[in-house]
Amino acid sequence: MRTGSARYPGAAVLGVEAAWRAGAGMVRYVGPDAAASLVLARRPETVRGTGRVQAWVIGSGMPARGTDGDADEDPGFADILGGAEPVVVDAGALGVEGATAPCVLTPHRGELARLRVKLGLSREWSDDASAARETAAETGATVLLKGARTWVATPGGWLGLVESGAPWLSTAGTGDVLAGVVGALVAARSSAAIDDPETLGPLAVSAVWLHGAAGRIASGLPPLDDGTDQPERRRGAGRGHPLVALEVAEAIPAVWALLSH
Repeated sequence: MRTGSARYPGAAVLGVEAAWRAGAGMVRYVGPDAAASLVLARRPETVRGTGRVQAWVIGSGMPARGTDGDADEDPGFADILGGAEPVVVDAGALGVEGATAPCVLTPHRGELARLRVKLGLSREWSDDASAARETAAETGATVLLKGARTWVATPGGWLGLVESGAPWLSTAGTGDVLAGVVGALVAARSSAAIDDPETLGPLAVSAVWLHGAAGRIASGLPPLDDGTDQPERRRGAGRGHPLVALEVAEAIPAVWALLSH
């Protein structure tokens, strides 16, 4: 994880927590000291410093360079993106050029608009699926367009849609949690993603579903497709209650437990 900044250290905590909860066997953190102290206080299992990894998560809680004082320091994105391991690219790392690694880009709509302008594409679109596909083709990366309906598109044209989330998931920090979940699932299938980057599409969709199901549990709703024979529960009757991002990460093991039955 190369995430978090002096201004947004919580993003590092949320992403690292999510990666652990989503099943990562080990999580390395190589972000700034201000964020690292909080990460280690929350998750002392985390290893500080560089070393062998199966996947990277970069950019969460990090402003784009040239837009904020925190972005003056070179975050080392170029070296990471120029490596072989798959990379989940979030927030401040979106738009960094020169990637040779298999990548999953995780923009929300505003970030996608800015990225498309940088690519010479229109900043406006009427169809999210087409916008995600076009951006994936232009960048050569899998694009995960976050929203109430999350679209995932690969450069080869594969397209996935996930609507499993809770109404309360649009709160600060849940995107950082999602990045950690995507990173954990990609790391588990790293060699497959290196051999065939199109594999990143289904992996990203699985991560979005897992994140959404955890969000439903955190907001007091049953996860979708929970096996119940009560139609009103399958539809998730009611709207649940407000949540905070850390609660979404903490609910991920409950989703894994449901899937194991």
